[in-house]
This record gives sequence, C-alpha cells and structure tokens, in this order.
Amino acid sequence: MTSKTNGHTRRTLITGSLAAVAAAGTLRTSSAAQPAKSLGSNEAGYVVTNDGTSIFYKDWGPHSAQPIVFHHGWPLSSDDWDAQMLFFLSKGYRVIAHDRRGHGRSAQVSDGHDMDHYAADVAAVMAHLDVRDAIHVGHSTGGGEAARYVAKYGEGRVAKLVLIGAVPPHLSKADANPQGIPLDVFDGLRAALAANRSQFYREFAGGPFYGYNRPGVKAADAVVENWWRQAMTGAANAHYLGIKAFSETDFTGNLKKITIPTLLMHGDDDQIVPLAGSAILAEKLLRNATLNVYKGFPHGMATTHADLVNGDLLAFFES
Repeated sequence: MTSKTNGHTRRTLITGSLAAVAAAGTLRTSSAAQPAKSLGSNEAGYVVTNDGTSIFYKDWGPHSAQPIVFHHGWPLSSDDWDAQMLFFLSKGYRVIAHDRRGHGRSAQVSDGHDMDHYAADVAAVMAHLDVRDAIHVGHSTGGGEAARYVAKYGEGRVAKLVLIGAVPPHLSKADANPQGIPLDVFDGLRAALAANRSQFYREFAGGPFYGYNRPGVKAADAVVENWWRQAMTGAANAHYLGIKAFSETDFTGNLKKITIPTLLMHGDDDQIVPLAGSAILAEKLLRNATLNVYKGFPHGMATTHADLVNGDLLAFFES
C-alpha cells in the first residue's frame, strides 16, 4: 500500500499531535489517580575525573534493568545515539551515554585527548553510577574507546561488547598494518579542521560519513545539520588532537585480552573506517567474536539504517 501525505495533511497531523500532547499533560497534572506511563527516569549529570575534568553523562531508565553503555564517534556527542537510546529504553533497558572530554557538554580541557584518558573517563562514569553487567556499544572512535575500557577496566563489570564501524585494531598504515590508511590522509583532516572547521564538518557529514557522496544517494539535510550541531558544540583542540588518538592508537593488545561475547557490525561501503583494515582484522584477534557485514552500508549506519541496526543489536543482547 502506498501512502501519500500533502502539506496540509502534515500540518493537520502535527497540530493534532501537539494538541494531544498538551491534553495529556493537562490530564497528568490534574489526575494523580491516573499517572502517565513512563519509560523510566531521565537523568543527566557530571562526573569529575581524577585530573579534574567534568564529563557529562545521560542515564535513562530503571536502575534495576541491564545497562547499555554507548560510546560515540569523533567529533560528536552522546546525542548521536538518540535512535538507539530511545529504542532500548522502550525495551526496558537502562541506557547510558557520555560526552567524551572536549566533546559535547563535557569540559573543553587542554590535556588528555588520547585513548588512555578516554577509557579512564569512562571508568570514572561507570564507577560513579556503579554500573555492572553492562553491554558496551562503541561506534568508530567510540569503538576504540570501548575496547580499551573493556580490556583495562571491564572485568566484573561488562557482559558483552559491540563495535560498529570501529577503528580497532589500528587504523593508520604502519609496518604491522600495511592495509591501514596513510598518515597523510589524517594530516589532511587536521589541515581542513584548522582552516575552516565549520565548512569541513558540513562537507564530511554531507559526503562520505553517511555515504551521501555515492551516486543516486540524496543527503538528508536534518541528519547533516544534526551532525554539524554536535561537532561544533565540542572544542576544536579536542577534535584536532583526537584525530591522532583514533588513527594512530594500536588496539591489538586490547582486543587479545577481551574474552566476552563481541559483535562486530560493519558496512562494506564504509569510507571512513574501511572494512578490510578494521573489523576483518579485529575478528581474528578477539576470542569470542561474531562479524556482521552489511552490504552497501556507510560509516554512519546506526543513523541511516537505525531500524535494522537496532534489531540486530537487540537479537545479540538477548541471545
């Protein structure tokens, strides 16, 4: 069945929806006997790390539920996980995400823009919230952060791990990684960021990140604008130094230490973190890994194909 909605109908639907929300709010206020259905608490706060850095976090849902912890990619924030956090909140999970130091609402500090500090910051948030039996999900740079956290701090706290379009084991080209990306590519990213960060971010999101540069693919303006909004909220110095962190860090030792069930999800048209030099190699280093390759999916697959990604995540969580 084909459904078409004209402008008048859309305005009518929106107006009707707003009216329904307003009415629901009135009912909740006036009738204590009939409380509105809730998906759980909606909390946010800050943790101050050992080096004095304030890290912003979100913590939604019942604290008695199994927690899912999301690690965002460069140069974004925890907002990039909206589609996943709302979905799993509705499924009864507790969902947690933080903004990496220098990103989003966390402190724009001068130091610590490296994977060791990133992982330690996650550990501080997890200790503050006393999170245990958690499932950690990392995308891109966040996948590296999650892998290092699990390997260094996760014993007794982590049940499963998911890496989506993630940078491990080693993104840049080196003697031990001939399939990696040449360092001059990352030098180009730094140069573009320093020259005109705002323009660079628009072109990055509007092009290879979501595969919008592919023939026949139309960019979703709202998705590009939301990416740009998140990126520009963070600090230029953190993003500049973060390029070295995600491109030159070697996670080989971390992956070898991880024994928990791990799901690798990767698009075979990922132009940012190519499949052959990342998930294919990571699967061989992990002791208990499953690799799902998605034909034609871009780097930002958790946004462009959220329904499918969420469904596969749920199946892994419940397996």
